[in-house]
Amino acid sequence: MRYVVAKDSREVVDLLMEDKANLLLAGGTDVLVRMRLDERYPDRIIDIKKIPGVAEITEESGGFRIGAAVSGAQMGEHSQLKALWPGVVEAVELIGSTQVQGRATMAGNLCNGSPAADSVPAMLAAQAVARVEGPEGVSDQPVLALLDAPGQTKLGKAEFITSIFLPARPNLAGDAYLRFIPRTEMDIAVASAGVSLVLDEAGIVIEASVALGAVAPTAVMVSGAAQALIGTRLEAAPLQACAAACAAACSPIDDKRGTIEFRTKVAGVMACRAAITAYQRAGGQP
Repeated sequence: MRYVVAKDSREVVDLLMEDKANLLLAGGTDVLVRMRLDERYPDRIIDIKKIPGVAEITEESGGFRIGAAVSGAQMGEHSQLKALWPGVVEAVELIGSTQVQGRATMAGNLCNGSPAADSVPAMLAAQAVARVEGPEGVSDQPVLALLDAPGQTKLGKAEFITSIFLPARPNLAGDAYLRFIPRTEMDIAVASAGVSLVLDEAGIVIEASVALGAVAPTAVMVSGAAQALIGTRLEAAPLQACAAACAAACSPIDDKRGTIEFRTKVAGVMACRAAITAYQRAGGQP
């Protein structure tokens, strides 16, 4: 097994195009664990942390571009990013322990393809866009378009993510992420929800995005839940409609951590609670 520190994106693409078993290393919190558990080693580990920009958070068009090697700890320490997208940051900060936070990355969490990935519903609600580099060049793709199946994304063989962009937003806007876990911390979501809202001056929701995690083969956007919130101040009836739409969108599995019925019920509860938090962060008073 070889360890290669890539100097730029072109080198990574060229290496990925070769007929080798490769693993990309950004944070490495899952790469190293998988190697130990599976006892399968790639031909090559490609470290992308030294590529210019991939370990940086930069302002762009009123939003922020977050490099693929930016850790959860870095995001949590960035006051401007937290002020603009608190829900996304709190989702990333739920990944693993304090030690893991020093390494784990939002891009890596996405690329693992886990239906229960904490950052993904929050990114979907934020309408985040991933910058993908590959043999055909650079493209910007909505995070939603990259989701495929458990453990898989739609990235091609020689494609990889270099950054994720969180867009600008108006003053009366807020987002939130909530999950249910069996333990108090360091566990995988049984059901989760990310919500982003924009209000008008009267406190009425004029834009909404609702996404669920851990209740389907991939994280899912729930347009019906978003529509239930638009035009309201999150009174009881629209929240009930939001929960019902979330339940209808669920197609979870039964396992030792939660039943189908439980996950379906809790998904709606998480979405409504996240919506209330996002509404309050946007300046509303439910």
